[in-house]
Amino acid sequence: MSVSTMAPLEPALKVIADLAPVTEGRIIPLLQKLQEAYGYLPRDVVLEVVRRTGLPASRVFGVATFYSQFRLTPGGRHTVRCCRGTACHVRGSKAVLSAVKSHLAIDDGETTPDLKFSLETVACLGTCFLAPVIMVDNDYFGSMTPGGIKKVLDAYQ
Repeated sequence: MSVSTMAPLEPALKVIADLAPVTEGRIIPLLQKLQEAYGYLPRDVVLEVVRRTGLPASRVFGVATFYSQFRLTPGGRHTVRCCRGTACHVRGSKAVLSAVKSHLAIDDGETTPDLKFSLETVACLGTCFLAPVIMVDNDYFGSMTPGGIKKVLDAYQ
């Protein structure tokens, strides 16, 4: 990896120092803090954790890839979550998700090339009475239709 693509290590070093000593039992809080600092977990930052803690790389990367809360690639400025729960499914969430994918030209788990949007499907957003529901960042949009997607997403451009 060239120097120009590497994430600055200063925030990582501070997080590691603040949580020292880092043991295997404290790896999740450490990764959470690092993701908070960077917005995702850059590979070189995770390798610095391995170097400074002595934990096996397979263990640190294993934790980072096992839990869906962690991202190893940069996410979009806005996260669009489409509910796939039963109430949403029955009320047409499949067509809503299809409209989101089409409008953003990405699939579930992907980020637009301009880093404006990331798309995630979730098991339930807990707002079944509004089904079908999407969420953009922390904003809920209920009773969604495929035709309403453009208006919602354009507001975040």
